[in-house]
Amino acid sequence: MAFEVRRELLDECVHCGFCLPTCPTYVLTGDEAESPRGRIYLMDLATRGEAPVAGPVTRHLDSCLGCLACVPACPSGVRYDALIEAARPQLNREVPRDRLFRALVFGLFPYPRRLRVAALLGVLYQRLGLRRLARRLPPRLRALDGLLPPVRVRDLFRRTPSTAGGKRRVALLTGCAQRVFFSHVNAATARVLAAEGCEVAVPRGQGCCGALSLHTGRDEEARRFARRTVDAFSGYDTVVVNVAGCGSVLKEYGELLRDDPAYAERAAAFAARVRDVTEVLAELPPLAPRHPLAARVAYHDACHLANAQRITEQPRDLLRSIPGVELVEVPEAKICCGSAGVYNLLEAETAEQLGRRKAENLASARPDLIATGNAGCLLQISRYAQGVPIKHPIELLDASIRGVNP
Repeated sequence: MAFEVRRELLDECVHCGFCLPTCPTYVLTGDEAESPRGRIYLMDLATRGEAPVAGPVTRHLDSCLGCLACVPACPSGVRYDALIEAARPQLNREVPRDRLFRALVFGLFPYPRRLRVAALLGVLYQRLGLRRLARRLPPRLRALDGLLPPVRVRDLFRRTPSTAGGKRRVALLTGCAQRVFFSHVNAATARVLAAEGCEVAVPRGQGCCGALSLHTGRDEEARRFARRTVDAFSGYDTVVVNVAGCGSVLKEYGELLRDDPAYAERAAAFAARVRDVTEVLAELPPLAPRHPLAARVAYHDACHLANAQRITEQPRDLLRSIPGVELVEVPEAKICCGSAGVYNLLEAETAEQLGRRKAENLASARPDLIATGNAGCLLQISRYAQGVPIKHPIELLDASIRGVNP
């Protein structure tokens, strides 16, 4: 089996070990092969033909969450993100695995209409009392059951006018799973931006951005979704995203489509216009009055917001702008919650260990609310942090502006 990643990227690693305490799977296992340094060594062996791709190489690369916490921690600037993204499509081509389950996941989650139908069937399954059977299911199907949140039927209006007299025009990505399970976050995003002087458009023709596909090595599928997204958002100066995983991939479109002569230039221009909603709000002067919200709030850094996009202060500043909010930090703040796109379905047992660990660390801060800026994190943490409301930061700001209890 052929396996190849760029030699210069592999050679940047000096095996110093600074990545080890940042890696969730190494923290759980203490196994060198379950660390970025160990995975780079395995890629090196596979590239040299000194280790078969099937077996330990595939197993340990599959177990990587792609949280990228190792990237900012590396003093040598190793591009582990580029290495793992180059490796995964090759694993998919050379070592077919989990075909039926992956076909189910990727035939469902990137398509909002299909996902909504499946989720409504899931609600029926819950109401018929069949959920008690879930404990007998295999880990992956238990994960599907445990992550099922309420289904939202209504979509956003196509246009939300500014309520503060501003003239900035932005376009909102409504996502795939986000649209089905967290349309209330999209609605809160539109209301807040309108209250701060933006006209918010929701372009027709948008769908999945390709994040789920790209992060699991389905690169051609990701490019297909990327082209559609670029087309849908043509003509807008700012593209607003409220999901960390989506935002990180949208900002990579220039790289993803660099070899496509019809889209390379457009994709690079598109990527330069993408902003997380907290970035946009940091650029705007606050116009809407904030009402007090007396609450201890524990903020969880979504990996693809903090590590891929390097956005850490803007969400915290947003929360601090709400009168009465006490922002509290938590232990092991940089360790992934185990969501990682569809990782919590494909690697359900490891994801559960990380989810429980994250919930315990969050609970230790005794918060009234937990806030995080990613749909997958909201689902994952909700499953394990029982009894503590979990919100997107934009929902808390929306509640403050409207003077309601979140």
